[in-house]
Amino acid sequence: MRKAVLFRRGSFAPQRVATRLALQVAGGFAVACSVLSGAAVADTNDPSTVADDDTASAAVCGSGTIRCLAHVRTRASTGRIQSHATTPTGLGPSDLQDAYQIDPAVTVTARPTVAIVIAYGYSALASDLAVYRSHYGLPECTIASGCLKVVNQSGSTSPLPANPPVSDDWTVETALDVDMVSAGCPKCNIIVVQATDSSDVNMYAAEDAAAALAPNVISNSWGGTEPSDPASAETHFDHPGIAIFTAAGDAGYNNQYSPNGTGPDYPGTSTHVIAVGATRLVRATNTRGWTETAWSVTGTRDKSAGGSACSASIAKPSYQSDSPCTHKATTDISAVGDPTTGVAVYNAANAGWITVGGTSASAPLIAAIFAATGNGAQTSGAFIAANASKLHDVVSGNNGTCPSSKLCNAGSGWDGPTGYGTPNATELIGLTSADASGGGSDDGFFGGCSAGGGAGSGLGAVLGFALMWGRRYALRGPHRRCRARSPA
Repeated sequence: MRKAVLFRRGSFAPQRVATRLALQVAGGFAVACSVLSGAAVADTNDPSTVADDDTASAAVCGSGTIRCLAHVRTRASTGRIQSHATTPTGLGPSDLQDAYQIDPAVTVTARPTVAIVIAYGYSALASDLAVYRSHYGLPECTIASGCLKVVNQSGSTSPLPANPPVSDDWTVETALDVDMVSAGCPKCNIIVVQATDSSDVNMYAAEDAAAALAPNVISNSWGGTEPSDPASAETHFDHPGIAIFTAAGDAGYNNQYSPNGTGPDYPGTSTHVIAVGATRLVRATNTRGWTETAWSVTGTRDKSAGGSACSASIAKPSYQSDSPCTHKATTDISAVGDPTTGVAVYNAANAGWITVGGTSASAPLIAAIFAATGNGAQTSGAFIAANASKLHDVVSGNNGTCPSSKLCNAGSGWDGPTGYGTPNATELIGLTSADASGGGSDDGFFGGCSAGGGAGSGLGAVLGFALMWGRRYALRGPHRRCRARSPA
């Protein structure tokens, strides 16, 4: 996350030169696609006939004071984007819903709203989102229906910004964000707030515009260098009652793999946000059916790993007692983000279906889960710390080298790469910050869960009926909600 009103990392000259070209896709039609020289050019070759290195990926955004944090799967031999034209190969909504125990039919309120703050316009946004949701059988989310709203950094629906320059393809980032919100909360309304460009001034204006529209949560899949004096920047993230989820970074501990210099990402270190890290998510034969490790270093052409860092100046919150940092640390929570186990995204400008990762994937997914489970007012990682027993603890993987093991190595409890773990959405329904990790959570039908010895609050007796949890129990059984926390 590269910041604003501050200094650029290094010279921050664009690291890649991009051009726009047309490619022939299966079926014979031409599409325009971004070409990142030597890194991420669309490739429509049949995946079954081309040798590939599954660890290859490339950053999507190559310039700007603030950069998006999406990483797209590429072919190691050519550096071209792995496009799959008509058939997605990344994780889809049903995979993510199963891995994180999301019931797509359940939201605490009828239509929660997730706001996404992004740079530049995206003329194909509505049509690309329609393809994604239709392919996976999700309900329509259109501008006409009111489910999707696209505004500029002033909060107006017109005029919208121009599409991004070819060297800085934020359309992939935007597609990733709306697809992840769709997967994590199919019933959520989506507001996309498009900043004129990726400068800090305009991104921060878009952040304020998003908050003014009163969403349940805000998702930021971007960042920049932490400012030496963050006081003025902090005001743009201080929106009481609206949880803000921010990607923790894509270049390992303290951005050690970044071509733009080291140092903590901002606003990931902001007092007012929940910082989201990334994991590698794969199917397993355990009770959960999945296992996760921290997003460790991947790629040889373009090294990347989940982010973690210590702020240089922002005060350390009391809930981060396990952190060795003097100031605030990232991260608080995590979800899938390793591009080698990335998610399916539809972006017509890059030949259709592509596989994308980065903390840009995990941040909007977590935001959607919090919106769906009624936790949009939880604006601090303190809520996550208090309910750590309701998460999947990630206990292995690392994101580089660091001065203290917890900052770059996943382990039991809090750690830098994955925070307190990854979500179990059914466990997060109806919680409050008072539902401490040692206490019980009430399921509404079967009594409290007692991982820490508590008995439950009784709140679920109402929620259980209102939300018709019978469907969840029929599908998974009560053991999926009432169980001791176990490693992912």
